Amino acid sequence: MTRNDLANTPTETPPAIDAALIERLTVAVEALARQTRVIDPELKCYPPDEAARLLGKTENWVVEAIQARRIPFTYVGKSPRMTAAHIRWVQASGELTPHKYAAAVAA
Repeated sequence: MTRNDLANTPTETPPAIDAALIERLTVAVEALARQTRVIDPELKCYPPDEAARLLGKTENWVVEAIQARRIPFTYVGKSPRMTAAHIRWVQASGELTPHKYAAAVAA
């Protein structure tokens, strides 16, 4: 057999694809795409930009606080991340209660 013999060989046509099968596969893939994944917030690690948005701070503030080790964080690989517990700690550590002898604020 030579190259010319191979070049002149008729190509085989692919088998016909069932339209009903394609439709069922399309419906199944679309249903999977619509499903929302429920993620346990306790297991999610937030990068500095998302943590900043949750804390109402700038990303720069979060990054500087992590670098200065003023706030808790964890590493995932080489990247600093904050868990929900870390974010709650930052929120709670900034909380101040009024002195019991402070003047009442008029509403």
